[in-house]
Amino acid sequence: MKGSGPPHAQRVQDALFVSGCSLAGLQAQLPLCWPTPPGTPPSPKKSYRSGYAYLGWVELTDPPSWDQLSGFDVLLRLVDFSGLRPVLAQLLGWRTGRGQQPFDPVSVFLLLGWQIVNRWSRAETLRQLQQPRHADYARRFGFVEGVYPSEGALRYFLTALGAHATGTGEVVMVTQDQRTWAVAGQRLNQLLAQVVHLVRAAGVVSAAAWEAALVCPDGQLHEAASRLRCQAVGTTCYQPTTPDRPRPCPAREKGLRGCDCATHQCAQLCKRATPRDPEARFVWYTGRNQDAGEAGEAHYGYRSLPLQLADRERRFSLTLLSDVQPANQHEEIPASALLLQLGDHYPDLRVDSVAGDAGLGWTVFLRTVYEHLQARRVVDLRGHACDRDEPGWVLRGYDDQGRPLCEYGYALRANGFDGQRRRHKWVCQQVCLQGGAPRVCLPQVCYPPPECPYQAPEQSQGKVVNVGACFGDGSWRLVRDVVVGSPTWKALYHRGRNAVEGRNATLEDWGLKRLPVYGLPRSKALLFLADVWGNLTTLARLIREATQASAGS
Repeated sequence: MKGSGPPHAQRVQDALFVSGCSLAGLQAQLPLCWPTPPGTPPSPKKSYRSGYAYLGWVELTDPPSWDQLSGFDVLLRLVDFSGLRPVLAQLLGWRTGRGQQPFDPVSVFLLLGWQIVNRWSRAETLRQLQQPRHADYARRFGFVEGVYPSEGALRYFLTALGAHATGTGEVVMVTQDQRTWAVAGQRLNQLLAQVVHLVRAAGVVSAAAWEAALVCPDGQLHEAASRLRCQAVGTTCYQPTTPDRPRPCPAREKGLRGCDCATHQCAQLCKRATPRDPEARFVWYTGRNQDAGEAGEAHYGYRSLPLQLADRERRFSLTLLSDVQPANQHEEIPASALLLQLGDHYPDLRVDSVAGDAGLGWTVFLRTVYEHLQARRVVDLRGHACDRDEPGWVLRGYDDQGRPLCEYGYALRANGFDGQRRRHKWVCQQVCLQGGAPRVCLPQVCYPPPECPYQAPEQSQGKVVNVGACFGDGSWRLVRDVVVGSPTWKALYHRGRNAVEGRNATLEDWGLKRLPVYGLPRSKALLFLADVWGNLTTLARLIREATQASAGS
């Protein structure tokens, strides 16, 4: 994309973006219909207490109206959500038409989206829905005047979505050598995949972003609604205790205060546990993954793990897939599982690079990127105690930055990446004869070393080392397919990191840094819905930009 300046300024200079993504360019496609996957059975419910119906987009043809409409308002007019009804019915676990007459799941989905983007509580959302000035919202949601859901109905919706998020037997197998991890597949990723397909159908995503994709997983910590009572709370704290079989105390085993669980209050679960958030866990977060013992922050709750797609040309991002887990769990296994699921949800996505922080710099994740996706690893370096042993660098053949070293301690220079063989070529270029200093000075070695066999004039490149999947000693930890610190590395890494930081900032702006709901099922459902609405509001924002630029041209 030509031009410079902030993302908005660059996008509106893109003629293809303005012409294709403006209201005028999209008129033939409107409304944008929610893509129901083929084979999705219809909802088993035959009637509802509300009934969503698409009401048209004629208001958008009046240019001044855009100044009065929020991004959420624009979405209600651009998108026909009817195709979401059978999808939500399956995700809610509805298998029969019997039972109480529910509200239309699309109505509740839109109501929760309205709550999320406005940072309201459930009670405030229902109060606002009943206000006469918001009668147009109630009508577009499909609610009949005076027949509105209760707080219990909204809790049920989130609980049912979260409880059915991990389908029976739906697991992703992550393997490394002789080890295998079974990661539960998240059915709510269907919603994210469908909204991404909706966004692509609008032409918002550039062709380059999809054909040479840069994706970046990263975790965001969310405080549980319950307040921390014990840092060491674990699974055993929620088990009954008896005099014959006393409950173990993880805190006391670590020398902390803990609880002796000798009172009646502790009979079924420890009084210092949080029964409304039994899966919440404590973690001490320093903001860095390489050094221990630093100052940091205490967190008690959960961690969301979105996988972002960064559009380099149009400078925005979308959440492709996600996961939610207790705060203290590592990210590399579930992040690997997300990468393994990309082909199922996005068969035509071609991943070129995967960016990530040092917390993902483990072999299982790096191997998944290299072997399964056949993409470039742009993951920050994860430190290890052996990196402090500089003489040991020469023995293993590479330094703490993943640069190969010769036998005399000189660092080799990158000489290009062979995309076909998928390996990096490193050469010494006889730097020892040009007055270069060694990376590591070895004792009892004369510099420049006269015995080096690569100093002959006909060997202009000198020593050559090809590094593919891993180093010669079998280590994957510091191998990267883009030279760390190079301009290409910085561009890819920072673009990926900006994508996830932008998503995390959106959820924080919506008040989801501390979760307003209890329990992992509801928390998971709420965070997935927030990511869905994050993608949708991005769509509305970009269409608004293109429309305004088209009107001003």
